[in-house]
Amino acid sequence: MMELENIKKIAVVGAGTMGQGIAQISAMAGYSVLLFDLNATALEKAVQKIEGNLSKGIERGKVTETQKAACLANVQTTVEQSELVADVVIEAIVEKLEVKKSLFAQLESINSDQTILASNTSSIPITRIAADLKHPERFVGMHFFNPAHIMKLVEVISGAATAPAIAQTIYDLSKKLGKVPVMANDAPGFIVNRVARHFYVESLKTVEEGVTDFEGLDKLIESTGFKMGPFRLMDLIGIDTNYSVTVSMFNAFHQDAKFRPSRIQQQKVDAGHHGRKTKKGFYTYD
Repeated sequence: MMELENIKKIAVVGAGTMGQGIAQISAMAGYSVLLFDLNATALEKAVQKIEGNLSKGIERGKVTETQKAACLANVQTTVEQSELVADVVIEAIVEKLEVKKSLFAQLESINSDQTILASNTSSIPITRIAADLKHPERFVGMHFFNPAHIMKLVEVISGAATAPAIAQTIYDLSKKLGKVPVMANDAPGFIVNRVARHFYVESLKTVEEGVTDFEGLDKLIESTGFKMGPFRLMDLIGIDTNYSVTVSMFNAFHQDAKFRPSRIQQQKVDAGHHGRKTKKGFYTYD
């Protein structure tokens, strides 16, 4: 079994918002990082985003120029899936079960029997993703939160076949990455998304029913001490991502009404108003 001291190289699959952040913190912790995406332009933008995050860190006195240079030197990129050979491979791609299963089958075939395969899925059961793998005991959930380079929590999720030693290694790795890990057993939404779903769903229902508007509700929530109300937070996370998780939870719990997706949120997704990343969501951004 792979132990923490033997982990030298981490591969990150997917150069989107989450993949960028995971690559950054892994490189900052001194690991050799290989960031993969099928889209070369996405990789270029990811490296630019990492550099921008580090520059902001310097401005705030949290990162030195030396640390920035070392971090960037630790990051390599590739569009070749065949190069994704590492001690730990972390997937951060689209939330679609069949796509993830296909990816991990390929990753398992090119990596050693020691490699740990991890998914950053926020809502798909780990057991289902690992079901067709030859070594499901080496598969584990490693759920970061957005933005991954800032948010401290990581959920370490064990599927039905995950070896306890593998989960412990990922728990220890999360701590080395500067995170606060928590162990969780496999269930739809795990811990945070299951509990937090109602923060979003009930907020959307109050707007749907005309009880208040989204800006008024945000102000009310923020006045109680929350840094962000639900609508500002959905804009930050990505309305499309948030909606996708809600749909997944709704289906996983057999259409339980308490997880019913919102028509308002679906309309935003259909319009391409995904929040900060598209400059328009519940709010408009420059």
